[in-house]
Amino acid sequence: MHTATTFLEVMERVAQGFEVLAVVLLVVGLVASLVVAGSVWVRTRSGHRAYRTLRASFGGTLLLGVEVLVAADLVRTIAVAPTLENVAVLGLVVVIRTFLSFSLEVEIEGIPPWRRALLGTVARWPRGERPGDDVEDS
Repeated sequence: MHTATTFLEVMERVAQGFEVLAVVLLVVGLVASLVVAGSVWVRTRSGHRAYRTLRASFGGTLLLGVEVLVAADLVRTIAVAPTLENVAVLGLVVVIRTFLSFSLEVEIEGIPPWRRALLGTVARWPRGERPGDDVEDS
């Protein structure tokens, strides 16, 4: 027996698709970050540089994963179950995501966004500390 798929079912599947995509992005991003950090360590023999590379690389992956998860929550809240409670939960998730994104960006960049804007186009990393930087300290 064939049943017609409703709009709500389709939107629930779309939200689930976003959640699966976020998990895939996080796993692939972690593996890629480990590979990049490993190659930095092999080239430079600097655990500190490899660690900073891993943090910067995976931090960007985390930001992307969180953004995709927020998209899933947005679809689910707006299209599937637009209750006041769900909207409040979505608002809380967005506040947490904003704080997390800000914190991760400061960790990755090493400087708050308003300071970076004041400094103009100044390098984000000290000389020899950029991810993948092969310059040895002298």
